[in-house]
This record gives sequence, structure tokens and C-alpha cells, in this order.
Amino acid sequence: MVSRNRVDLLRRCLESIAKSEGRATLQVIVVDNGSSDGSAQLDDEFPDIQWIRLPKNFGLTKAWNLGWRAADAEYVFFLHDDTEVEPGTVLRLAEVLDANPDVAAVCPVLVDAEGRPAPQLGSLPPDAIWQPAQPTGAPYAVEYPRGAALMVRVFLIKAMRRIDERYGQFGGDADLAAQIRRAAKKILLIPAERVRHQGGAASSGLLQADFQNCRAVFLGKYQGFAAGLQSRIGAVVGALFGFRLGELKYLLAGQKIDGTQE
Repeated sequence: MVSRNRVDLLRRCLESIAKSEGRATLQVIVVDNGSSDGSAQLDDEFPDIQWIRLPKNFGLTKAWNLGWRAADAEYVFFLHDDTEVEPGTVLRLAEVLDANPDVAAVCPVLVDAEGRPAPQLGSLPPDAIWQPAQPTGAPYAVEYPRGAALMVRVFLIKAMRRIDERYGQFGGDADLAAQIRRAAKKILLIPAERVRHQGGAASSGLLQADFQNCRAVFLGKYQGFAAGLQSRIGAVVGALFGFRLGELKYLLAGQKIDGTQE
């Protein structure tokens, strides 16, 4: 889990994991991205958690890389701090990977507080448009599930060496999905397993610029330099004519959330 200044959400997430079947077999790692809201006090409440505390916000992608490298496991389950897992979910997802060597990653259905399917499935290249998953039936392959709850084989990330840190807060999950697709492997969605996801985080000019920069990086990586450049120019023009001056400032600087932002 990666968390920043959301101590109450993080506490609920950790409480749900504490109730997981086979909890004693799970290594739980939290990467704190420079929180200043008292998150450090959770050490006493959850003494069996491994904490990686960063001095400032290095973004989701760098934090993910620090987290999975600290894991001593065959599978790593990426979770956002605004999620809550059901008791059997972690082990059931791992069992699917155990039984399906052609599957590189699995995910549960994300649901809201009322248990309704929440926005989860996107397309590549990323466009920030998410659709709810089909909550019934047999497991099925998906192109790009958001990284709020995603279990991945560690060997695949090691084969990549790391999740590409040209992405900041956004884009790491899209790149994982693209690399899995390039390796001719599958991502399976498991309708029988659910994870509650609050979602709806506040936005800002920096976050919007981070997403646009992520999209340009993705296009440049997978469709060529011209596609990436065109995406960057389009984002700048869109912010300019939309009078989104905060976003424009960061776009012109090529700024992402990676610890170098103001």
C-alpha cells in the first residue's frame, strides 16, 4: 500500500487486512509518501506492518517500486489506501495465480460503499475513463484494470527491472498492463472477489498535468516519439484554451509527481 495524508482510510484498510484469512502468511508493507497527518502513529496500532517512510511525496510509481522490492514473496498485491478487502480475497486471488501459469496478474471487482461495481476498467493508451466490471460469472481477461487492487507475479516486474519511473502518480498500472500484454500473458478479473474502493480523490493542476505527462510517456514508449510529442502539445493547448493555468504551468515544465515538485 502507498499512502499519503489519509490516516483514517489507511487505518480501515489495514484493519481489513488484519482480518484476512492466512494473515500470518502475509507480508504487509506500507510506503508512506511523506505524510504529515499523524500516519506515523499507526506503528503502535499495527506493530506487524513493515513501514517505508519517505520524506516527501515521490508519487505512486516510485513508491510501488520501493514496496515490491522490499517484498519477499512470489506475488505482490498492490492496494490503494482507500480500499478494504474481504477476509478471503487475498488468498483466493493467489490461488488463481497458482492454478493458471499463463496469467500474470489478477484483480477483484472494485465496489463502492453500497456494494455496487465501481469504476475500474480502462483502455490503453490510458484516457482516465473507467467502467465498472461485470460482477458475475466466470473469471475473464481484461486489458487494463486500475491499480487500486491488483495482484501481480513478482518475476514479471523483475523482468521489467522496475515499473517505469518516467511515470509519476499516474501511469504505472497502465504500463504494467501493457507489459503483461506484450509478454502474451493475461490479467484475469475474478468476479467472486470484491474489494471496496472509496475513490474520488481530490484533483489539482499538478495531478492533471501528471496524468497528461503520463499519457505522453505511454504513447511515446509504445507508439513512438511523434505520438508522445503530439500528446504533450495537445495537453498544453487544451490547458491554455481551457484557462487551466495551474495545470499549464506544470505541463510546460514537464512536471510529474516524483519528489521534485514544489
